[in-house]
Amino acid sequence: WYQKAADQGNASAQYNLGVRYANGRGVLKDYKQAVKWFRKAADQGLADAQHNLGFMYENGRGVLKDDKQAVKWYQKAADQGDADAQYNLGVMYENGEGVLKDDKQAVKWYRKAADQGHTSAQYNLGLMYDKGKGALKDYKQAVKWYQKAADQGYAGAQLNLGVMYANGEGVLKDDKQAVKWYRK
Repeated sequence: WYQKAADQGNASAQYNLGVRYANGRGVLKDYKQAVKWFRKAADQGLADAQHNLGFMYENGRGVLKDDKQAVKWYQKAADQGDADAQYNLGVMYENGEGVLKDDKQAVKWYRKAADQGHTSAQYNLGLMYDKGKGALKDYKQAVKWYQKAADQGYAGAQLNLGVMYANGEGVLKDDKQAVKWYRK
């Protein structure tokens, strides 16, 4: 049924068919077919498909690895508010992959994703404030974002939150809180 709807130009069906091919669910895994269907849906403006197409380019699945193409498709999805694409775009800017390295842009995109509850973006935003990368060093902001990610079970954020309590950075020094977060 996805195939029938996809052949008629339905963007959601094209995206879902791409997901099926990417994961080998109901069809043999075929990244080239996945890319084909993601592209059709992405060209119609479907943010999920744009994000997935960016992922395919970033990881060289079904296409040659091409970070510039990955950034192009992540950007399209990110501009539509896709939190995963915003996070991935932040990573691309932080690492200088497909774009010039730009920590301020990384912070911008991490914040957009973090504000939507994206755990990895919250953690990375905490790191940026903790290290003073792309933003002024601000331990209180680092703690705020580590806390959000830690509350969602992100182990790295729990560890870093423990360190902040142990060192009294951004919070009052509190060894009991440090131990609590280390244990988690």
